Amino acid sequence: MANREELSIIRAARAGQADGQLALGKLYLLGSAGLPLSLPTALHWLERAAQQGSAEACALIGANIPFEVARRSDRPLAQCYQLASDAGVARAGLVLAQLVLGDGADAAAAGPAGRARALAALAAAAQAGLAEAQSLLARQPGGAATLGAPGNNLLGSHGQAGAAPPRAQSALLDAAWAAGQRDLYLQRALPLARALVLDADTAAAPALSAADIKLLSRCARALDGAAGSPAGERELRRVRELAAAGHDRHAQMALGLWCARMQADGTRTAVGAGSANFKKAIRWLTMAGEQGLAEAWYALSRIYIKPEFSQRNVLDAHRYLERAAEMGYRDAQLECGNAAWRARRENETNDVRAVYWLQKAAAGGCARAASALRKIAPHGVAGALTGTPALAVRAERAGHPLLAARLELAALFHLSRAEALLLDVRSADQGHCVVVDIRASYGRSKRRLVLVDTVQQRQALDRIGRVFDHVDCGSGGPEGNYRQRLYRLKTLGTVAVAAPRTGNAGGQRYDLAA
Repeated sequence: MANREELSIIRAARAGQADGQLALGKLYLLGSAGLPLSLPTALHWLERAAQQGSAEACALIGANIPFEVARRSDRPLAQCYQLASDAGVARAGLVLAQLVLGDGADAAAAGPAGRARALAALAAAAQAGLAEAQSLLARQPGGAATLGAPGNNLLGSHGQAGAAPPRAQSALLDAAWAAGQRDLYLQRALPLARALVLDADTAAAPALSAADIKLLSRCARALDGAAGSPAGERELRRVRELAAAGHDRHAQMALGLWCARMQADGTRTAVGAGSANFKKAIRWLTMAGEQGLAEAWYALSRIYIKPEFSQRNVLDAHRYLERAAEMGYRDAQLECGNAAWRARRENETNDVRAVYWLQKAAAGGCARAASALRKIAPHGVAGALTGTPALAVRAERAGHPLLAARLELAALFHLSRAEALLLDVRSADQGHCVVVDIRASYGRSKRRLVLVDTVQQRQALDRIGRVFDHVDCGSGGPEGNYRQRLYRLKTLGTVAVAAPRTGNAGGQRYDLAA
């Protein structure tokens, strides 16, 4: 509730007094004990005061009323923002350009002269370092040339020691980075980064903005490998430290590797640059990994298996390795696959896990993983059952749906006769591969894996699995034992060859050699 002083200001504003309207606009602009903060209401009273010639009201509108509020006003506001821009309020030039260069009432009433004044105000706002102004100016005809013109200091003057650090990233820097022009980016951004470093080393250093942190991180990546001199190395490290402290994951990753004196794969680097500090390295790499950088978890796994690391722990190394693999890091997937394959003697189901990770790595373009898969799970085997598609159709017509499903499975995954007849279909399906293991019923066989490579194979395997959902695949089930299944299969082969020879009751037997 408004107090006595605020009520007197409200009465003066309603009576049309410019001072009262200005004072009431300030109250709504900042909020008070009795009146809430309301930008639309503040704009209403400040605009009325501006109509009566209040320069202070125009400056307050230009500095505090954003475009989102101004565009909803019923009154044209371009004149207020123009006066504020002429008075040196940079943000007023941006809002003026947004109003005049848009499609609202101010744009319709501006005319060519108004548009020219708006563009000049926009250029002044860009000159002051407003990123939105620089981006909008770059989208105007000839604006990009204005941004990149020699001698035009639109990127700020922060290259000198003691200057204020940049608080916004320019559209030109973003374009240079996106285009891969690292030299151009460094030429324009490095002075800004150096100014941020100088400013951060002062006692009353302000907090870095997100744009500052992004600039520092990009400069560090562009400088990486090109520092050369000890002074350049120190500068690179300081830039990285500031970006990493600002929670930039790429800087945290690079700083962690530098502390560990190694590359991401564990290879030792910087032999003459002092000993590794694994404690600091683990701290920075963990922070980078927790922000979604899979390579950081992989680097951590390399640290934990290093013999020189005093806290070497193979279990922790494997845990970090699997985390990187789960996040899609190809080298980690390959290493997980190889590790699981080496451990198959401890647990024979590790071969299934090995194939899973190797498939992931191969899908990411790893040639070594694809080569290992061809050895672990070859596509075709000698002695596979032949003629199975036709036999599957005949089995279905003869009223043997389970046998037909087994024959279709044999055709899809190159199964031998014994494998096709004895495989436990439900337990064989592992999603990414089929485990062919009939040693319990057929002692001469060997456990092997077959990859599920195509969508058609996956769909057929799902359909065949549903056929066996409630069927006992053992010898006590409806299919009988191996001899009964084999007899049923051979009968299909005999009928298939004997049918064309009318009157020949015996016929010729089908060759179903395994």
